[in-house]
Amino acid sequence: VCITFSDFGKMQNICNLLVEKLGSSVIISPPHFYHTAEAVDTLRRQVCLAAVGNTRQKAQEVCRLFGQSLGKPLLIREEEMKEWEGQIDSHPSNSSDTLTVQQRIQSATIYASSKVFAIFEIKGREKRKNKLI
Repeated sequence: VCITFSDFGKMQNICNLLVEKLGSSVIISPPHFYHTAEAVDTLRRQVCLAAVGNTRQKAQEVCRLFGQSLGKPLLIREEEMKEWEGQIDSHPSNSSDTLTVQQRIQSATIYASSKVFAIFEIKGREKRKNKLI
């Protein structure tokens, strides 16, 4: 029987229950971790949005330093997207059967980074008193 879980905690609970109730008549193979295409696409979008947010925040801080205010974005472009799977720290000669669950999770974890280029409008700070007159 092959079961697909999306929650690691639930998988552990079910495996423990099966072993507890069925004893030695059940053999549980080590888990195989993978990411759906949808999950990877969601990760890419989240990373890009975070990079744009970080860029905007930094631009706001620079504007405050010079007594200006940040306006609307004029151009936002993602220049580079990198993604990689986690690496285990053990020797490459270890087969996947000898890895601990934690090592399997670590090696299956996907990391991503995004480099964005953005141009923002910069507005001078106008005094409200002058606007009211």
